[in-house]
Amino acid sequence: MALKIRMARGGAKKRPFYRIVVAENTSPRDGRFVERVGHYNPLLSNDNPERVVINTERVKYWLGIGAKPSERVELFLAKAGLLPTVVRIEQPKKSQPKKKAQERLKNSSNAA
Repeated sequence: MALKIRMARGGAKKRPFYRIVVAENTSPRDGRFVERVGHYNPLLSNDNPERVVINTERVKYWLGIGAKPSERVELFLAKAGLLPTVVRIEQPKKSQPKKKAQERLKNSSNAA
């Protein structure tokens, strides 16, 4: 049984509210979970203490058992001091302009 600490969406249309839950990795996003360990309200301002609420004792327990946090939850846990700070992955190079387009941009910036 592989466990993940992830978010389950709730709330009305265009008014999201997320529960931070421990669930099996095969269960649906908003489906069955083992335990609720916090919540996240993205509609609140960044400095509001109620924006992210985490039960640190329970999260430490589940991390000790081997639960893996999702990327977003990992950022929350790093801000709470439960995990080391996370280095964000750079954007994929596939989305950058191709070689000819980069040359055109370079030539147009040199001409200006």
